[in-house]
Amino acid sequence: MKQILVDINKCLACKSCEIACAVTHSGSKDLYGAVLQERKPKQRVYVEAGDGLSFPLQCRQCEEPRCVQACMSGAMFRDTESGLVQNNSDKCVGCWMCVMVCPFGAIIQDTEEKKAIKCDRCMELEVPACVQACPTKAIKFTQIDDYSRAARKQYLTNFQISEEVK
Repeated sequence: MKQILVDINKCLACKSCEIACAVTHSGSKDLYGAVLQERKPKQRVYVEAGDGLSFPLQCRQCEEPRCVQACMSGAMFRDTESGLVQNNSDKCVGCWMCVMVCPFGAIIQDTEEKKAIKCDRCMELEVPACVQACPTKAIKFTQIDDYSRAARKQYLTNFQISEEVK
């Protein structure tokens, strides 16, 4: 499966990825139309910054997604065709359990709609909008090999253990 990877040394915190994400998820699919919408579109990626580093934060598509396990309504699910963790907003009841259990803080509370929103990896696009919009190519959409997958799983295992200890 392809994964979104970030080179934090290249990220300028310009937020082009945030804008592209919001526009892609707008009704109009263009910047001008998105700005004129009554209810502003919400991005599913957020640029986090601190200690001189910045990076775009979006759903990491966990191998064993806690959000899916915690979702009482079945709104969070793993798509059988793509293997991606998705959110059916029609089923979302706004309990925020997915928000609380996400180890990356990648699920956002849409307080206006009372729904959880998350990166859907722009399934209708060949390359996600955030990747296309990044002027420095800090965000890449690439196939991960077995080594990377094993390293990612080990990282998540360590992260979960350290979270339980705290």
